Amino acid sequence: MAKEKKVEQITDMEVDFAQWYTDVCKKAELIDYSSIKGMFIYRPYGYAIWENIQHLMDAEFKKTGAENVYMPMLIPESLLQKEKDHVEGFAPECAWVTMGGSEKLEERYCIRPTSETLFCEHFHDIIHSWRDLPKMYNQWCSVLRWEKTSRPFLRHREFLWQEGHTMHATAEEAREETERMLNVYADFCENVLAMPVTRGQKTDKEKFNGAEATYTIECMMHDRKALQAGTSHFFGDGFAKAFDIFYTDKNNQKVNPFQTSWGVSTRLIGGIIMTHGDNSGLVLPPKIAPVQIVIIPIAMHKEGVLEKARAVAETLRAAGLRVKLDESEQSPGWKFAEYEMKGVPLRLELGPKDIEQNQCVLVRRDNGEKSFVSLDSLVESANTLMDAVHDGMYAKAKRNLDENIYDAFTLEEAKRLQQEHGGFIRTMWCGDEACEIRMKEEAGMTSRCIPFAQQHLGDTCAICGKPAKKMIYWGVAY
Repeated sequence: MAKEKKVEQITDMEVDFAQWYTDVCKKAELIDYSSIKGMFIYRPYGYAIWENIQHLMDAEFKKTGAENVYMPMLIPESLLQKEKDHVEGFAPECAWVTMGGSEKLEERYCIRPTSETLFCEHFHDIIHSWRDLPKMYNQWCSVLRWEKTSRPFLRHREFLWQEGHTMHATAEEAREETERMLNVYADFCENVLAMPVTRGQKTDKEKFNGAEATYTIECMMHDRKALQAGTSHFFGDGFAKAFDIFYTDKNNQKVNPFQTSWGVSTRLIGGIIMTHGDNSGLVLPPKIAPVQIVIIPIAMHKEGVLEKARAVAETLRAAGLRVKLDESEQSPGWKFAEYEMKGVPLRLELGPKDIEQNQCVLVRRDNGEKSFVSLDSLVESANTLMDAVHDGMYAKAKRNLDENIYDAFTLEEAKRLQQEHGGFIRTMWCGDEACEIRMKEEAGMTSRCIPFAQQHLGDTCAICGKPAKKMIYWGVAY
């Protein structure tokens, strides 16, 4: 007999991964659709995940010396046009304001797709001397890109993100900052979100508009597709020259500073869903879960059960844990399934027999393991189990990554491996963009990154047979 579903059915990921993903976003009450195509409503539970990510990540930024600022959301067209490569890259996605009230504006305003030009205008006004450097700014905001297609968290027209923008006296300092922030993102993904990453540099074809170099962290989802989880860009002094940003150095010479930018977005939430989720719904990393422990009273109408459950909840909250006590009239089985759908890391069951024995049952969301825990050591046991949940989630995701990386030595082999297995395909590459385009046209894969951790797979490019320069990762990406 099939297992009875206690909450509304979601599609199994093995049947239709895209529909499974959408079902989880909706049924776990993360997001909803609005009346404007491509613009989504972040429901309280989904927004709470983002708030926790923002809170923890912001603390890491501040350790590097970054300060938070806020720039206008509108960019004058004349300002946007100052950096040619940058504006050309974003032109198809720009949305424009042309009316102010009932009057036509003299100049169009772009709703920010990113804020490099606004920061540069500000840096022009405040950087004059070597004493003014470095400038380490970060902004939490929303941006607007008029995408043709959309998918919850992965591709919105309006989405939430952070964008860091820094200015440095030398190219060396700016490059160091670019790599440092990429490592902040990578460490955050692995140590907080339990998402293993591959660190590397984007090809010139895939780098950010106006950048000299773009670095990336690439993650692998359950369906063996890639997700670009965060990027960091070295701009050199190109923007500084375009916006006449100069400072007087220690030798009293006027020179241009060097710039970086770096960002992640609510796309991380999509990555969490597709890295860790299962056919029962979300599986959330404990450090960013809005509810870390849900308490389910068993036979709660019996004397003393609810009172004890409330006392346990207060003990856990006093220890700094995020706790929900479900006192609703729904059956325990329904509640179990409901909080599995929401990905709560630990479920605490407490009934009359447990109270008699001064214990409770803790159940891990990631693997369903049950532990009988003394109420006297509950806080310590809960924290230990949450660490175990994180480690278990990371190990499972790391296996999915490691077991789905394949080496190919010809274009045909790369194409076959992608069709049969998906995942990341590693090859040697000559560095020619024509080979990159050919891989996309014939094998359906884009370059994901030139990994920092290089391996020598051979001497020739898998696409053209010419001498190879680097090992590169290819894949199908979101």
